[in-house]
Parts: sequence; structure tokens; C-alpha cells
Amino acid sequence: MIERGSPLPAVPTKLVTADGISDSTTDAVLGKGLVVLFTVPGAFTPTCHVNHLPGFVANQSKLKAAGVDRIVCASVNDHHVMKAWAEATGALGLIDFLADGNGAMAKAFGLDLDLTAAGMGPRFKRSAVLIRDGIVQDVFVEDGPGVGASGAPAILMALEAANS
Repeated sequence: MIERGSPLPAVPTKLVTADGISDSTTDAVLGKGLVVLFTVPGAFTPTCHVNHLPGFVANQSKLKAAGVDRIVCASVNDHHVMKAWAEATGALGLIDFLADGNGAMAKAFGLDLDLTAAGMGPRFKRSAVLIRDGIVQDVFVEDGPGVGASGAPAILMALEAANS
């Protein structure tokens, strides 16, 4: 798993923003400034859709005020699903999305989770990563169901602690 102080791996991905969908790499998207990356097991899945993403949408302005340059959500879904999810939640334009359709990013970051037994295949673990200029500052991985350590309120507290 990526750790504090490690550089980001460069993995091809699809970037979904208010400007559209484009081919990119993880290091290009996440490598400049202070970035909050949060990863979810799946777009439109209950906890991701009701608890995780909405917290970042609601706290987007607070995160920006705390010095965050970019907020990015990644999931092992294709770019069509990620775009539809961003639009359906009102997150498009506030948060950027990385579509990791084949799970290559999840695996390269060491945040992959095998949910094959549940019929969902490979996915991301629920997590959040603070990244500054392409170097991992901190990693928060949920150790059980629900959103706690990787939610927007916890990330705001971590940013406040780092800035004091």
C-alpha cells in the first residue's frame, strides 16, 4: 500500500471533470498542489452514494479554505458510470473523478479489495489520501463498514492538525 513519503505511481486512467472526459495518468491528475483523493468501492453503491461522496460535496468549500487545491474521487467503475454519478449527485464541477475501470490504479496504490464473493469483482478499499506535489502525506483506510477515517470531516481535522 502507498505510504507516507512515497511518490505516486503513474497509472493510466480516465479523468472526469466538468470539462468532459479525458485520458490521463494518476501522477498528472494528483501530482500538483495539495490534493485530497478519496476512493470508494463503487459509484451509486449505498454507503458511497449516501455517506462518502456527499460529505466531500458539502465540505468542498471548507477543504478549499484549508488549502486543498483539488478534490478527486476514484472508483473501479468506467468513465460513463463515473460521469453519471458525478452529475446525479451535483458533484460535477466541485470534485474531479478518476474512472479506474480495470482496477489498475487500485492495485498500483495497494488499495485494492476483492469483492468477487459479493458479485462486485475487484474494487477500491474505502480510503482517503492526502497528497502534496505528488508525494503521499497521509493515508486513511477504513477498517470496517461505513465512513469514518476517510470522510470529509476527518480529513478536515487532519488538515487542521497538520497546519497547527
